Amino acid sequence: MTVISSFPIVIDTNVLFEGLTKQGGASGLIIDAWLAGLLEVCVSNALAYEYEDVLSRKISKPRWQKLQPVLGTLLNQCRFTIIYYSWRPASPDAGDDLVIDCAMNASATVITSNLRDFQNAKESLGLKVMTPAQLITKLASIGT
Repeated sequence: MTVISSFPIVIDTNVLFEGLTKQGGASGLIIDAWLAGLLEVCVSNALAYEYEDVLSRKISKPRWQKLQPVLGTLLNQCRFTIIYYSWRPASPDAGDDLVIDCAMNASATVITSNLRDFQNAKESLGLKVMTPAQLITKLASIGT
């Protein structure tokens, strides 16, 4: 199997959280594909810190201690993106601005379960956005 490098993506924190904490589902499949090195996931330094901050606050301490090395493995497989230009504020959620900045600088598609907070950036900046289920459908069509 090869990395789908012609389709860079940025994973929103909600997809990462759901994929690491819930069994099954599209977000879980995305995390599995990311761990297997099949996806070209882009991340900025600020977004990596956002991932760690949110997960460490929302997950119990014993569970976070188990998932922290998994996050490290995921981040080691990312294409780190330098933020040359910021489009803030582009979302009602400041954490989503980190995702938008990374995606715009990497020319990547945002994968999120929260389309509403990215609507303004989609309309005004031309940001590409899709849900986890839409990404799984797209990956399945590429593989056939």
